[in-house]
Amino acid sequence: MPDGNLTRARVAQNENLTRAREAQKDEFYTQFQDIETEVNAYLELNPDVFRDKTILLPCDDPEWSNFTKYFVLNFEFFGLRKLISTCYAMEGASPTQPIKFVSRPPHYNAETSETHGKILVLERNDDIHNNINLENLHWDYLEGDGDFRSAEITALRDEADIIITNPPFSLFRQFFAWIVEANKQFLIIGNMNAVTSRDIFPQIKDNKMWYGCSISSGDREFCVPEDYPLEAAGWRIDEKGNKYIRVKGVRWFTNLDHGRRHLPLPLMTMSDNLKFSRHNDLMEKHAYEHYDNYNAIEVPYTEVIPSGCDDVMGVPISFLDKYCPEQFELMGITDQGTDLSWLRIPNNDRYDRPYLSGKRMYARLIIRKKQ
Repeated sequence: MPDGNLTRARVAQNENLTRAREAQKDEFYTQFQDIETEVNAYLELNPDVFRDKTILLPCDDPEWSNFTKYFVLNFEFFGLRKLISTCYAMEGASPTQPIKFVSRPPHYNAETSETHGKILVLERNDDIHNNINLENLHWDYLEGDGDFRSAEITALRDEADIIITNPPFSLFRQFFAWIVEANKQFLIIGNMNAVTSRDIFPQIKDNKMWYGCSISSGDREFCVPEDYPLEAAGWRIDEKGNKYIRVKGVRWFTNLDHGRRHLPLPLMTMSDNLKFSRHNDLMEKHAYEHYDNYNAIEVPYTEVIPSGCDDVMGVPISFLDKYCPEQFELMGITDQGTDLSWLRIPNNDRYDRPYLSGKRMYARLIIRKKQ
């Protein structure tokens, strides 16, 4: 009879390999330019935002990741104290043509790469004459599979000052909770609709998290593994055979301050919006009408928020792209557990979302202009 412990170990290993293969379908590689453009906004406000900080990149293969490449290349310029890059065990989950930023160590092993994650560590040398030699960079294997929820990566999280990465979209809520648990600064990519969840919206409402500044509309292009199915609406294959897809609704999420979020939104009066707005369907969209079930008015587009209006307003989630906390009070969100009982119109049994003339609307942020 086979040894019970050995059998259980093999089962666990098979489960890990299955999980790794499934995770490859969620492995998107962020473009170098997108990272650079976003980070520049924080440097504009505070050139020393990263100085003497330890940065953890917990979902970034040191061999392929543009996050790793960007922060290694800027290590001295930013004045980093330490950079740690780790990834989950997923051999083969890579573009057709590698970035080849760091070389594989002599003890590279394909089988080990399927069960063990990777790690790259770069530390500052106090000797100012001893510059970093990028040719000496290499990664090593982790003791475990590199799952960010493991004790091994959690210990690195606790050591870090700032966490920066593009986590798997399917695990965004778990990854966000993992960061919040440690009370860390962060800059991560996710789907904009994540803000509607009960565990994430309170962070937005309490001004503990906000959108980054470089993505506010449209979609973004990501490189995907070689075996990724090209089923997205927008995709391409470059001259080297690398696959790219365009993903809608992505945003940067952060608690690092950038000056652009404090710029007030220019507003016109309600009557001027009705006359001059580029949105010629405001009447069809029931602009400025009161909801059936909430004591608030409908504002279908962020650009037509009226000036001089003291009413509570329901606005699209995309309002957060222009949200200035000094200009507006973010009071809640419909249908996601926020206590809006104070806003409800009595004798109405439907409060899942706003209703207008009996028609159910999309989820709305509830805001009011500050005095």
